[in-house]
Amino acid sequence: MPLLILVADDDLGIRVAVKDYLEMHGYGCITAQNGEDAFSLVQTYRPHLLISDIKMPRKDGYTLVKELRQLPEFRLLPVVFLTECSTTESRIQGYQVGCDVYLPKPFEMDELKAVIRNLLERSQIIQSEWRFSQNKSVNQNTPQQQQQAAKISIQAEIEFFELTRRESEVLDLLTMGLSNGEIGQRLHLSPRTIEKYVSSLLRKTDTSNRAELVRFAFDHHLAFPCGKPHI
Repeated sequence: MPLLILVADDDLGIRVAVKDYLEMHGYGCITAQNGEDAFSLVQTYRPHLLISDIKMPRKDGYTLVKELRQLPEFRLLPVVFLTECSTTESRIQGYQVGCDVYLPKPFEMDELKAVIRNLLERSQIIQSEWRFSQNKSVNQNTPQQQQQAAKISIQAEIEFFELTRRESEVLDLLTMGLSNGEIGQRLHLSPRTIEKYVSSLLRKTDTSNRAELVRFAFDHHLAFPCGKPHI
């Protein structure tokens, strides 16, 4: 599953245009036409990022973000304000309630894409560092406890990148240097099917080739050079 983004805007044209653009670039996207619906959708679907207008019916963007920031599970949710409110006072209020980036309309889609990618990468780094600090605190645990902590850390990374169990298995074997045929034999799948999984992994990790994919897996704790514990 792709990373999920919620677009909240009372302008149908903006919602459709942004949704189509994001989906064309590999993201999942849901939309809301007012702040109240957006608040409910965030709680239901837990998107990886929120794009919101400010002037919306039933709950404006300021109120939406302020209320989300009061909930512990959404304090680190990346938020982009996409709005016609372009005064200095509006921007200051936006940052005060907790938005990460303030983009005034009209805007360029390519700039929005760059902002989204930057925020999602930063969010992943913050989560990885938090998990690393948690792991450091249990370094004195028994080998069994440390192995369980490693499993939890790997599973968290896999869930962040929305990898399926089969994709995780293919990635694990790729980091061991196996070919498509060898991986297929291990998993009882055809080399062509393995190639489809590899293509999906390249897309989800935004890498260009197998070498980059393996390096990405090690850097983001999706695998370890010495082999990762099975989950």
